Amino acid sequence: MRPVWSGAVTFGLVTISVKMYSATEDHSIRFRQIHLPDHGLIRNRKVCELDGQVLEQHEIGRAYEASKDLLVPITDEDLDNLPLPTARAIDVQAFVPEDRLDAIRYDKPYYLEGDGAVAAKPYVLLREALKRSDKVAIAKFAFRGRERLGALRVVEDAIALQVMHWDDEIRSAQGIAPSGVDISDSEVDEAMALMDAIGPTDISQYRDQYREAMEAIIRAKTEGVELPHAEAPAEPKGKVVDLMSALQDSVRAARKSRGEDTGDEAEVHEISRQRAPKKSTAKKTTAKKESGSGKKTAAKKTSRKRPAS
Repeated sequence: MRPVWSGAVTFGLVTISVKMYSATEDHSIRFRQIHLPDHGLIRNRKVCELDGQVLEQHEIGRAYEASKDLLVPITDEDLDNLPLPTARAIDVQAFVPEDRLDAIRYDKPYYLEGDGAVAAKPYVLLREALKRSDKVAIAKFAFRGRERLGALRVVEDAIALQVMHWDDEIRSAQGIAPSGVDISDSEVDEAMALMDAIGPTDISQYRDQYREAMEAIIRAKTEGVELPHAEAPAEPKGKVVDLMSALQDSVRAARKSRGEDTGDEAEVHEISRQRAPKKSTAKKTTAKKESGSGKKTAAKKTSRKRPAS
């Protein structure tokens, strides 16, 4: 595994020489573009607009387009000599509790390795301080042509640098959520009961089934055998269920799948096509009592409350 960056972590007067490695891998299946009639590969060539020559990678540089007619070349030396304190350093700015950072801020993670024997002791010192304090270090650093914000945190026995988004890179969620929806306490209680019934799990058990299915198709085409087919989708039940009934039935089904005795079978309740009448007010209840119709009124359904933990 090759390092993607090398420099130093600095906090206070302490300096730790480090190498940075990608902490994740991309296992996506990648496709090539082809010409459909003859299956010839389509290649993307880099061509100079002025002389029409096809260029090799070593002939290509970078420039900033200041205007339509003005390009400002930027060399590797220019980037190395940026008047920036974070050009070759991960400069720690603050230490904050990890639970104060919203996960939406996180971008790609990297592992930091101490570079040389001299870096070992300050590396372990910073790691242990982060672990015991339950804090992360907020740092600024320059990487791949821009200054970035990052969080140093402990993963197993290593220090990881989690690249973070700047404030102006995070879009507002305003207007996304539905409005004007009323949810009762009993519905929330039932949803929480369903969460408990489904229970926790080990996330490592999940696998990329899309990639596995695509590999199966590629293998079948390569070997000239029949292609695998998707299973037929389940037939719809044909009934509209109300939210509370769906939650209750889901709780029973989840408990049954875990081998727990639910005591009864899950049922599907059909919603009436008409709107349910609003709950009776105190005045209407009094009027019913005085009417003397002799009909029994249905007992008012009490909301289910979760026992206090």
